[in-house]
Amino acid sequence: MDETRWFRALQDLLGAAHLVRPDGLAATVGAVLAGIGVRSRIWLVDYEQVTLRALPEAGRPAPEPLPVDSSLAGRAFARVVSIRGEGDRWWVPMVDGTDRLGVMEFAGEDLPPARCELVAGLVGHLVSAISARGDHLERARRSQPVTPAAELVWRLVPPLTASCDRAAVSAVLQPCYDVGGDGFDYSLEGDTAHLVILDAVGKGMTAGVACAVAISAVRAARRNGADLLEQARTADRALTEQFPEGRFVTAVLAEMRLDTGALRYVNAGHPEPLLVRGGRLVREIPHGRRLPLGLADDDVRVGQESLEPGDRLLLYTDGVTEARTADGERFGLDRLVGLVGRHAADGLPAPETLRRLAHAVIDHQGATPDDDATLLMVEWSAAAARNTLPKAGQTAPDEESG
Repeated sequence: MDETRWFRALQDLLGAAHLVRPDGLAATVGAVLAGIGVRSRIWLVDYEQVTLRALPEAGRPAPEPLPVDSSLAGRAFARVVSIRGEGDRWWVPMVDGTDRLGVMEFAGEDLPPARCELVAGLVGHLVSAISARGDHLERARRSQPVTPAAELVWRLVPPLTASCDRAAVSAVLQPCYDVGGDGFDYSLEGDTAHLVILDAVGKGMTAGVACAVAISAVRAARRNGADLLEQARTADRALTEQFPEGRFVTAVLAEMRLDTGALRYVNAGHPEPLLVRGGRLVREIPHGRRLPLGLADDDVRVGQESLEPGDRLLLYTDGVTEARTADGERFGLDRLVGLVGRHAADGLPAPETLRRLAHAVIDHQGATPDDDATLLMVEWSAAAARNTLPKAGQTAPDEESG
């Protein structure tokens, strides 16, 4: 296929993006690609990361959602790799940076996969760029209504995955449609990865507001140049001002040097972070203790730890390890670490590891979770960062699912 036609198609997509509405994106992309003889469809992953859902187009019947765990499209999403399907079809991962949004389906004669990957990359950026212009793209990703508290938290947290040349950071929130008190934040800045995980006491909107206040306070203090202790104190003051009757939030605030692996952290009444090396738990990280955010505590020393290249630092809320079956069996720390190790051995990207961990927690309970379950992981290695990037196409997948 003529390279010039692909280049013009990219130009047309960029030109149309300035004025396109979210509900017109799929039709615009489809029309541009049809002009060069390519059929396409945009599939977005749902909030729970269980299925891929076709972005609705006027006058075009919507197909059934595709399962992430048992379809070629799902494997392309999970492994971030382009996969050739039956006949003239390609499934191509769609990301914004390294944040997985879904896949694009391409069909046509003699399709060059590299050109499909270029288009999918552009469309991924467009999905993120124009999403805030309307509700269409958000609505397409939801399989059920979102509570007001969950809406608040989702609008506040950063993308689930971000990578730089030396590390990959990934997070997951469950239950995604009813999350309230849990939240996370991160920032990759220069030689430092800033990490925050929080769990506000209680449920519903009050917990969601407390989480939002704490994240906003920590983020504002960090951007104003404050150190870890002052970030925590800023959150104390903000929570006390917003909730005079008292409201606290457990949290871990951490800074990791990306050049040396040096870690500094403050633990405000939260479960201890886990240091995982070679798929095995090295130790829980116990220092830097202080009272939960919202309860002033001036007698604090910043904890310190050293990571080695390839280490994974895993932060989590107690809704993960305390998840129980109907018979009362806890999910537990051993099960969590064992799954991290198994998925590391499988070579899974960090976001796919966390997706599977979150689903394992839900499956363990066998019912609607009683508490929010949030995971935040940073993997310190250039290889981990590269593993989150889209990969070149495969003509013969070696397995049916991710």
